[in-house]
Amino acid sequence: MIQIVGALVPVFLVILIGYGLTRFRFATPDDWSHAERVVYFVLFPALIMSSIANADLSGLPILPFAATLILTLAITASLLSILRRTLGARLGLQGPAYSSVYQGSLRWNGFVALAAVAVVFEDEGVAVAALAIAIMVPILNVMSVIALTRHAGRDVPNIGNILTTIARNPLIISSLTGLALNISGIGLPDPLGATASLIGRAALPIGLLAVGAGLDLKAVASNKGLVVLACSFKLILVPVLIAVLASLFGIEGMTRDILILCGTVPTASSAYVLARQLGGDHTLMAAIITGATLAAIVTMPLMLFLLR
Repeated sequence: MIQIVGALVPVFLVILIGYGLTRFRFATPDDWSHAERVVYFVLFPALIMSSIANADLSGLPILPFAATLILTLAITASLLSILRRTLGARLGLQGPAYSSVYQGSLRWNGFVALAAVAVVFEDEGVAVAALAIAIMVPILNVMSVIALTRHAGRDVPNIGNILTTIARNPLIISSLTGLALNISGIGLPDPLGATASLIGRAALPIGLLAVGAGLDLKAVASNKGLVVLACSFKLILVPVLIAVLASLFGIEGMTRDILILCGTVPTASSAYVLARQLGGDHTLMAAIITGATLAAIVTMPLMLFLLR
């Protein structure tokens, strides 16, 4: 347990530094917006592509791996739907608020996931985590848009636009490119491989700083009940489901541990942007992202210790 905590402490210290830089006005929200854009469109894709392209994926059980992630999403979403129908009025779990809890319970922060995996499992684990992200990103985007469309009261977005947006997602493009290079046996030869690897190393610290810069402590105080609900689903239920399903599908060792660690990460900050765009409760969304990020300081090492 102490070793796990020690390994994850640097990840959260970088997040807290990002919060401090904004709190003391060292950097403005516009500064972080530009930094996030560079990370999202350049640094993060370079990391994912280089990690997957040159990784040894021959022993990875792809179908059970994907089934574990997809079934985890399906079960979590179903439980949220049941909770909304039975106790939604009492809990305030309706309309735009439900769409924010839905995103907060399902989406996971890729920056934190890859950073944590890199620290705990080093380079070998990053490729496995990158594949998990490649599977989850398109599915979670579609699920989130559907939830916001149904519960946030906005017009139904054009399905063609949704599919186009997903197809242009730099994380999906870099994942598929890396996978194609890996399967073909070409890999990512130097100097391209070395360049992508060098660029990719900058993604994690800058991404974590940006996560910290986006924390909103005031929003948490005014939405405690729903924040706790979403955090319980995301930080406790999801990793437990992943651990159980991975075991049922025969996934063992480091691959199972990486899946669990990915499941323990807090909600993605991009959920806030989507909530604003499609009429969700963006204030509640900010609160859930902040609450989950802070709570994950405790729950990530604890769940990894208990479930490994």
